[in-house]
Amino acid sequence: MSSPAELSRAFAALLPELVRGPVAIAGHARPDGDCIGSQVALANVLLALGCPAVTCVNMDPVPRRLEFLAGEHRFITPSAVPAAVDRVLLVDCADELRPGTAVKERFGRPFVNVDHHVSNRHYAKHNFLDVTASATCEILSDIFRENTWPVSGSTAQALLAGIATDTGQFRFGSTTQRTFELAAWLVAQGANPAAVGFELYERESTGKVQLLQRFLASFEHHVNGRVCIGYLADGIFEETGTSIEDTEGMVDYARSIDGVDVGVLIEQRGDVIKTSLRSHNPAFRMDQIAARFGGGGHACAAGLNLKGRELGEFRGELVAALAARLAPRAAGQLS
Repeated sequence: MSSPAELSRAFAALLPELVRGPVAIAGHARPDGDCIGSQVALANVLLALGCPAVTCVNMDPVPRRLEFLAGEHRFITPSAVPAAVDRVLLVDCADELRPGTAVKERFGRPFVNVDHHVSNRHYAKHNFLDVTASATCEILSDIFRENTWPVSGSTAQALLAGIATDTGQFRFGSTTQRTFELAAWLVAQGANPAAVGFELYERESTGKVQLLQRFLASFEHHVNGRVCIGYLADGIFEETGTSIEDTEGMVDYARSIDGVDVGVLIEQRGDVIKTSLRSHNPAFRMDQIAARFGGGGHACAAGLNLKGRELGEFRGELVAALAARLAPRAAGQLS
């Protein structure tokens, strides 16, 4: 794994190639703050450094709470990307299918991959990975700072928002001294923490609160109380007037209960089961649990999508996998 300094130098060496023509920057499906923040910040900096055109591409729209980050950038779907754009840069994507198959079909192999997921497999032509970083926005912040590239107030705001969301407001175990140092640097560049906090955490809709109530009421405890699973049934978004973006951060409520090691959110949408896994302890490797079902992610935060599976059967398999993972083991055996 490259050090932050090595990543910064390697990215600088690639810059002439990056800005020689138009590029697209794609993020993952159901984008979060780190995804949108990374796309906006990287687009801003590449344009400032001479890139003739940068297009932000996502299969899903920018969530309402993150619209304040988009600024002048218009996010479009892969089918709407101009024909002249032949290279895509993926940010915050653990694998090349996270943005959706349409991105892969449109561009082929990604030109650049900037990410912090432990499950990332270096799938692009040029890979900039740091699994010790709290967020992709942290990686980009370091690259921009070390290379003294222009970072405007809006760019700093986007980067700070990405770091804030992926660290759970600087509460998660991935938060380090480096995270705070970069956050302080971003504030010095014009980021406003109060404005970021208000937009991200103080603009909940009535429907979102109702959705949360339903989620909390569904809690089940397994593995002697060490696993808490909550559910969102098919059709609940229509009932509450909400959307999938309103589930962002909801799984953390299941994890926050005293004595719970793993919190789980299971959503049913038609014949698709979407599952989010969260743990306080990286030794429990949520990414490996998710990988058993075709998913991936971080050691403490991972997810998966299953199609055509019966919920009860899947739940049984998931609980069994978590029980085995949480079983008492000799020190150093968790991997």
